[in-house]
Amino acid sequence: MSSSRALTEDQVQGELKKMESFITKEAEEKAKEIKLKADEEYEIEKASVVRSEINLIDSTYQDKFKKATLAQQITKSTIANKTRLKVLATKEECLDDILAGAEAELKKISKDKSKYGQVLTGLIEEGLFALMEKSVFVRVRKADVAVVKKSIVDAKKFFEEKAGFEVDVKVDEDEYLNKDSAGGVVVINGTGKIEVDNTLLERLKLLGETALPAVRLELFGPSASRKFFD
Repeated sequence: MSSSRALTEDQVQGELKKMESFITKEAEEKAKEIKLKADEEYEIEKASVVRSEINLIDSTYQDKFKKATLAQQITKSTIANKTRLKVLATKEECLDDILAGAEAELKKISKDKSKYGQVLTGLIEEGLFALMEKSVFVRVRKADVAVVKKSIVDAKKFFEEKAGFEVDVKVDEDEYLNKDSAGGVVVINGTGKIEVDNTLLERLKLLGETALPAVRLELFGPSASRKFFD
């Protein structure tokens, strides 16, 4: 026969305290485990957010940098174009001044009747050979009629010797060149349908078209943008 004895009050309290201590310890361990896991998840989430923000900042910076670079390139191109156009305009203005000066000098030629007569003779001859007709008219300034009639004689003689046939050359006294022009002649065929403009201003214009490239080269040097040269 076995015998048992009941726990005393102190023993019961001791057991309860042991159980309480065990439960408390388990709870603390569990709390530490939860906190550790939460801290890990927090660090992972924080790192993800930081990376996301860094990528966003980098992307924003790259976009802004590209836009700034493009804006800078556009500004440089605009300034370069404006500068180029200004330089070209200045060059053209300089060339226009040269032609204007040449035109002013041309207007002085007719003051020396002897030299001017020789010039008119050559211009009339060119017109006669260009038309190669038996009847032509010569249009001039009204003030040049007298000197032109003398030039016609010499030009007619030279032409007939070279062409082998006679030509009738008359001054057009129904219509004259502008009195303010530099002079010269317009040689017209008998029907009035074909004209050879040998006025001094027209000759200057033709000279300008052929000589200005060389003048540009002499004044401004070779163009930096030109790849091919004749």
